[in-house]
Amino acid sequence: MATLKDVKIGKSAVIKKLNGEGAVKRRIMDMGMTRGTKVIVRKVAPLGDPIELTVRGYQLSLRKSDAELIDVE
Repeated sequence: MATLKDVKIGKSAVIKKLNGEGAVKRRIMDMGMTRGTKVIVRKVAPLGDPIELTVRGYQLSLRKSDAELIDVE
């Protein structure tokens, strides 16, 4: 299964599963990244980290290490 880190700029994906545990998983969920949510990758920083996403109508920057924890389809 692909992760959010693998989604290309301008493409969208639907979150299927959140990996990780404890505070990390809770923080991701608190940002609105829950199962079934559509995510659009808008930009990637010049050095590749972080990535900018559109989630539930707002812009969100997320580290690639956190994006690896999110399985998408």
